[in-house]
Amino acid sequence: MSRPMTYEVSHRTRSRYSQSVRFARCNLRLEPVAWEGQRLERHEIRVTPEAELSRPPAPGYPVNLRRMVIDRVTSEVVIESRFRVHVDRKVPEVRADDPGVAVVANMARSSHDLSPTSPANYLSASPLIALDPDIATWMAGELSPDRGIVEAGYAIARRIHDEFKYDGNATMTDTPPREAFEKRHGVCQDFAQVMIAGLRAHGLPAAYVSGYLRTIPPPGKPRLVGADATHAWVMLWCGPVRGWIGFDPTNACAMAGDHIVTAVGRDYSDVAPVDGIFLGRGAQKIDVAVDVEPVE
Repeated sequence: MSRPMTYEVSHRTRSRYSQSVRFARCNLRLEPVAWEGQRLERHEIRVTPEAELSRPPAPGYPVNLRRMVIDRVTSEVVIESRFRVHVDRKVPEVRADDPGVAVVANMARSSHDLSPTSPANYLSASPLIALDPDIATWMAGELSPDRGIVEAGYAIARRIHDEFKYDGNATMTDTPPREAFEKRHGVCQDFAQVMIAGLRAHGLPAAYVSGYLRTIPPPGKPRLVGADATHAWVMLWCGPVRGWIGFDPTNACAMAGDHIVTAVGRDYSDVAPVDGIFLGRGAQKIDVAVDVEPVE
C-alpha cells in the first residue's frame, strides 16, 4: 500500500580544486521530469560562484537538461538543487491479463512510437550497457515466453536483490554490468544496469532511472539530514496498456510512493545528475549531500 506524499528534496554538489580553475562547464539533470504519479510544484538551482544557466535542445529522452558555464577563476563550485514534489503512485499489481514476455517483445519491435518514451529507444545496447549473453542466460529462467510481464519484472528484481550484495567499494561509476555481475557485488547503479542488460538481451525495452528514494530511519532513531543519496532503478515497458513500470532491484520492490523520478535514459551517461569539464591543473574533490524530507 502506498499513500500520497509530498517531499522537499535538496541536492548539493560541492567541487573543490587543489589549484584554481578558470573555466567550468557542466550538464545538470537535477529538475525532475513530468512522470505519471508525480507532480513537481517548484524547483530552483543556485550556483556559487554565479554561473550562466541555459537550456540546450532536448536530449531525446525524458530528461530536463540545463547547461552551466562558469567563466571566471575559482577554487570551488557549489551547485544546489531544491524542489518540492507531490507523489501519488500505487504499487503496481500483477494482473491475470498482463501480456506475456514474448508478446511484449513482439509489440516493442513493431511499435511506431517516436516519442522520448518509445520502447524502441530502449531495446538496444547503449554506451554503458552491453547485451551480455551470460547475464541473459542467468535471467532466462525468469523470462519464460508466457509469463506475465509484470510478474517477471518483480521476479528479476527479487533475484538480483537476493543474489547480489550491496557494496559501495566493489565498483566505480564506469564499472560495466559484466564486472558487477561476475562479482555479485555493487550498488544501485550496478544492479539496475545488470537488470537492464538482461532484459534487453531478451528483446524487452528497459530504461535506466535516476532519482531519489525516501529512506525511513530505524525505530526510535532520528532521520539524518543530508545522509540520503541519489538512487537508480529500472523502467520496464510492459506493453501499451500497462506502459512503463518501475522496478527497484536494490530493494526488491516496484517504484511507488517512496520513489521520485528525476530523469530516464538508456543508461547512467544519459541521466547523470552532474557531469562536465573544467580547465585547470590540480586535483578535484567532489562532495554530494542529498536530503529527501517528507512533508506531513
